[in-house]
Amino acid sequence: MATTCGAPLTIDAVVQVTRCLVEACVDSVDSALAAARGGAGRLELCASLCDAGTTPSAGMIAAVKARVAIPVFVIVRPRGGGFVYSDRELDVMRRDIDVARQFGADGIVLGALGENGRVDVKRTLELVTAADDLPVTFHRAFDCTPDLGQALEALIVCGVRRVLTSGGATTALEGIESLATLVLRAAGRIQVMAGGGIREKAVRDVVTRSGVGEIHVRGTKVVGVDRTACRHIRLRSPLPADESSWEETDEERIRAIVAVAGE
Repeated sequence: MATTCGAPLTIDAVVQVTRCLVEACVDSVDSALAAARGGAGRLELCASLCDAGTTPSAGMIAAVKARVAIPVFVIVRPRGGGFVYSDRELDVMRRDIDVARQFGADGIVLGALGENGRVDVKRTLELVTAADDLPVTFHRAFDCTPDLGQALEALIVCGVRRVLTSGGATTALEGIESLATLVLRAAGRIQVMAGGGIREKAVRDVVTRSGVGEIHVRGTKVVGVDRTACRHIRLRSPLPADESSWEETDEERIRAIVAVAGE
């Protein structure tokens, strides 16, 4: 772990050194508490971080809100994979926004793209309207767009308050120049938050060279507490190799299985 004056560079130290708000991405109550104790200024609450984050349950939102004092922004993402959503998925997202508000969310995190890869302005406007008074962050679907400058302007038109981005690169450190350009272009009209593989040793460079006022981090460690878990079989399904893909139930396979089972 990197150090400052010989001391471990904790999230609290990052805040002090950079004067930058640190948003921690979490998927459990214990992680939320750890991030809050570490000095994070805000949480992004997700489920399924192994799939880059999906909407957490109402119970999770309520439990985290009951235990932390810092703002909790809830991701609204109906599945993993790509960011082009159907009308049915959009309906789920609207309902999830309502649930998040009901259980105390302080903000919403979302992202919707069109078939052309650009920001889906129509759907984004609908979701921002559904969020109403809750500030909206557009997540790293932004980095999948072909023109980051155009995408930034589209988000501003939609009333999005914040965009999470690596500057279109694999990591924020690699996208520093692009991040700096986005900060200048935003000119205070929208908050640019840097995220994407930010480790302790990269924080100072990312913040000072890009000019962002907020960073988004995981800051995790591997733990294994449950000694009763099965070790001779694997219960987790491997993710599709293609980042834009996801798993859906195949009607014909179910039909075939039901037909055989009913014989």
